Amino acid sequence: MQERLTLIPMLRSLRISLLVAFLPVLAPVWAVSSDPCAPQRLSELLPQLERRFTVRISCKGLDPDTVRVRFGAFRIRPYSLAETLDNLLHPLDLVWRRTENADGMPRITVRPYEYYRRTPADGEKLLHWLSTLYDDRASWEMRRVQLTSEARAALDLEPFRRGLVSDPDIRLGRRIRHDGYTTQNYALETLPGLYVCGTVYAPLAGGLHPLIISPSGHWEGGRYRADQQLRMASFARMGAVAVDMDIFGWGDSECQVGRDAHTSAYSMQIQALWSTAVTEWMLTSRRDIDPARLAATGGSGGATHALLLALLDARITVLAPVVHLVSHFDGGCPCESGRAVTLAGGGSCMPELLAAAMAPRPSLIVSDGGDWTATYPTLEYPFLRRIWGFYGAESAVRNVHLASERLDYGENKRRAVYAFFAETLGLDLSQADESRVTLLPERALRSFGDGLPAAAIRSREELEQLLKKFE
Repeated sequence: MQERLTLIPMLRSLRISLLVAFLPVLAPVWAVSSDPCAPQRLSELLPQLERRFTVRISCKGLDPDTVRVRFGAFRIRPYSLAETLDNLLHPLDLVWRRTENADGMPRITVRPYEYYRRTPADGEKLLHWLSTLYDDRASWEMRRVQLTSEARAALDLEPFRRGLVSDPDIRLGRRIRHDGYTTQNYALETLPGLYVCGTVYAPLAGGLHPLIISPSGHWEGGRYRADQQLRMASFARMGAVAVDMDIFGWGDSECQVGRDAHTSAYSMQIQALWSTAVTEWMLTSRRDIDPARLAATGGSGGATHALLLALLDARITVLAPVVHLVSHFDGGCPCESGRAVTLAGGGSCMPELLAAAMAPRPSLIVSDGGDWTATYPTLEYPFLRRIWGFYGAESAVRNVHLASERLDYGENKRRAVYAFFAETLGLDLSQADESRVTLLPERALRSFGDGLPAAAIRSREELEQLLKKFE
């Protein structure tokens, strides 16, 4: 009898231990048993899903403690993690992405919805739908007119063009001679007191030269970076006049409006305005440029602005966007996607806008396997070849894909563009010798190294007051 009495407390203790051990399994039920309709923190729901579906879930760009979900328990589908995540996250403008950990366990990343980013599967569906809208040159040309008209309307540059200075202040630095080329910094006034700055790289030889416009990308260092200098100087050594420019709010522009201005609602418009203003200035102020040979190139965000220049200026004859312009990503910065150009024509994407701007003129898209352009060879490139095929010019649009490389405008990408420009612009490829390029320190490329002009804008607030006058 005594043994039995002793056993009862032991069984009770075991029962309590088992209950404690299973608390994590029971937690999803217990968490909602008191009031299943009460809002729950996302930080409370996600651990329940981790246990229920054996996954790891992390959040990027949000604090799950501050996000509350109404009727969270009712949104869970015990048979489907995907449906559960959609039910919980989509009403909150949150999205999720699944990857695999090294140990094989699924990993879910939750992040805010990004209007400019989709999935490759979304891109595939969009390109398929777009391809149904035209099946020959005539139907494509109708679509093209609509796209270019509506994309330009979405940019809404007219108020900015009305504000352009008719007799701009132009400040030129000293022309410096190097091995086979010269450099000269410039500051071109666009809106009153607002300057776009950059460097002109020119060949030593006389005669008429192609013009290559190259907006800078988002890599830290901007147009002062070694890779930017190497390609611009090499273009000049090959026989082209090559000109770059700061991103709005970076470099010399940062001295005027600050870095934060780069993410403003109008940054995309000012950057597009600058590309067109620099092109026009170069064509009207120099006598050594052949207007029949105009090209644009850029990497990442610079590729977006090279495309926008081609959309706005039909004189661009050759285009070489590098590591950008896919069907499922419009660029994650307001300077690239702040204006709804990809909504042109009832819904479009960067590759279709590229075709609208350039087909059937020569275009080279350089992609790699380490960023969003990994899809180019199998997804976007066949789409573009079909459109160029309407003109019998499939060979004029090309793709160089570097599967083992990542997001940059590195040596192999530069080599591909050198060869393409040599062929399409009549340049001397043998002169693309980067070992003969002089890399200059940032201070030597600054246009405002000695300070801003007296009438220059000196703050973002001052610029925004000016912009109100042109509305």
